[in-house]
Amino acid sequence: MEQRKEEKSLVWYLHPLRVRYQETDQMGVVFHGNYATWFEIGRTELVRHLGISYKEIEAGGLLLPVVDLACKFILPAKYDDTVLVCTAVEQFSPVRISFRSEVRRVPEEAWQGRRFVGAFPPGELLVEGGTKHVWVNAEFRPSRLDKAMPAQYAALQRAVREEGGE
Repeated sequence: MEQRKEEKSLVWYLHPLRVRYQETDQMGVVFHGNYATWFEIGRTELVRHLGISYKEIEAGGLLLPVVDLACKFILPAKYDDTVLVCTAVEQFSPVRISFRSEVRRVPEEAWQGRRFVGAFPPGELLVEGGTKHVWVNAEFRPSRLDKAMPAQYAALQRAVREEGGE
């Protein structure tokens, strides 16, 4: 079992990827900047899994910029590895949302299933981190999701509660 300070059980959404050649550098490992893209893929797919799409949110006049990005590199992913981008909602409020993200190497047969409940998703931990976001309007002024889009806020709040987020 992995040893980490925080062992809070979360509901993780798992999104499989195969490392493509173009994502690697001259050393044959995934270029570090790609992890931010993978975190975004995980967030987008998690929100879609919860029944809301970014496209719908943006059509309603709101944006969700990243205000903080954390990324700790533990082991490298390499060309043709099978990895899971694991994403969980860590905190949620009408003004902010934060996601916890991990990238884990797994055998291809571990791609089964998209949801995992627990402190540690399956596979070998390669990268851990997350992102924090603030809801803003088109002028990049802070906006409350519950006021701007009450139906979407209620749906997201219900889904996050059901999924185990705060």
